Amino acid sequence: MRLFAHSCPACEGLAGAFCDPMPGRRALLGGALALAAAPLASPALAQAVAGSTRRISLRRMQTGESFSGVYWRDGHYDRSALQQLDWVMRDPGAQEATPMDPRLFDVLVGVQGRLNSDATWEVVSGYRAPETNAARARQSRRVSTASLHMSGMAADCRLPDRNSLAVARAAADMQVGGVGLYRRDGFVHLDCGPSRRW
Repeated sequence: MRLFAHSCPACEGLAGAFCDPMPGRRALLGGALALAAAPLASPALAQAVAGSTRRISLRRMQTGESFSGVYWRDGHYDRSALQQLDWVMRDPGAQEATPMDPRLFDVLVGVQGRLNSDATWEVVSGYRAPETNAARARQSRRVSTASLHMSGMAADCRLPDRNSLAVARAAADMQVGGVGLYRRDGFVHLDCGPSRRW
């Protein structure tokens, strides 16, 4: 297992975190940090996650591991909860985790709230090690070589009580990050990066 960290304020001081020595990855994470410091760009999303606590339930399809609990309380992200989420969202093939951008969880919570769903998110893909992403990009033109999955800013996921089109529409209406509809595969790509649709 490799776990690497960066200077993300939400993840600072997490036990067991080490910097990855690969300069390319460090540069990639540096760009993600600049985005992570930004506030929620969507007024609809900010309104959807307003409150003293934020709770999320998700399950990683490949491992069966899950998290259900509060990840934000009293105006701050809960570091222990984020560390657990980082592990659930890891690249299971590489057994490598990274600090996920906590705004991704805000996106998931906001979209779920808009859909009035209490279901547990099913995560098809969370963090991807660069090697994993490169291998997938060679297999499919639908995989970006500069994917935000490598920055811990994206998830391919589904809500079992809502169809993928409904999830994509809700996210698009809220103008939250990237929204990709993979109707044939039954999931939606959601991220906390720049607003775009496909």
